[in-house]
Amino acid sequence: MQRSYTPLIETLRRHGLRPTRQRLALARLLFTGANRHVSAERLHEEALGAGASVSLATVYNTLNQFTAAGLLREVIVDPDRSYFDTNTTDHHHLYFQDTGRLEDIEAAEVHIGDLPDPPAGTTIARVDLVIRLAGRPD
Repeated sequence: MQRSYTPLIETLRRHGLRPTRQRLALARLLFTGANRHVSAERLHEEALGAGASVSLATVYNTLNQFTAAGLLREVIVDPDRSYFDTNTTDHHHLYFQDTGRLEDIEAAEVHIGDLPDPPAGTTIARVDLVIRLAGRPD
């Protein structure tokens, strides 16, 4: 393996994932650089453009594995569209419906109160807020 993969290999192993060739190729695209929001289809296009031989099904499976391991957060913006967020800290999102862009909102900028009591035997694990915006920003 190339030396540049060493931190990714360690990250995957630390999260209980075997560092396969496909996982490493996708991890490199996802976790190199700034935080980002990406759809499975977009990541698949990027992977093919980078010369990685992965199917769309493999991309979906890997994104779901990374999410289950805590490396990503899935942000569902509507029943037919979701993004995977490399920023796993507590935060919310603006969703620009006309462009499909997703933007982070710091948790401290949002004040949510009066949540209902969860059913017996459960606790609230997280509150995800997606504010949908129409139109294009100036």
